Amino acid sequence: MASSKLQALWNHPAGPKTIHFWAPTFKWGISIANVADFAKPPEKLSYPQQIAVTATGVIWSRYSVVITPKNWNLFSVNVAMAGTGIYQLSRKIRHDYFKGEEAAVAKE
Repeated sequence: MASSKLQALWNHPAGPKTIHFWAPTFKWGISIANVADFAKPPEKLSYPQQIAVTATGVIWSRYSVVITPKNWNLFSVNVAMAGTGIYQLSRKIRHDYFKGEEAAVAKE
């Protein structure tokens, strides 16, 4: 039973014998690096970089479900990219534009 599932994965049009498997697999490195940057202070985050990560995630998530064969590895990595990019952008925006309001509330 397990060998037949492994055989099906191995022979899938987006399986490990194709670039359609390896490109999204290595793309996970970008999402992992973005998660590692959660510990980075918001002032060190870059708007252009995080906008690019978010836009890439959103655009390619949509594309990955309309192509044939459907590539769920590509879909999942791009959802992760969009999610981490949105989170990092929200941290940067809160730091740059709402820092004064938070300080005023904390004083009271």
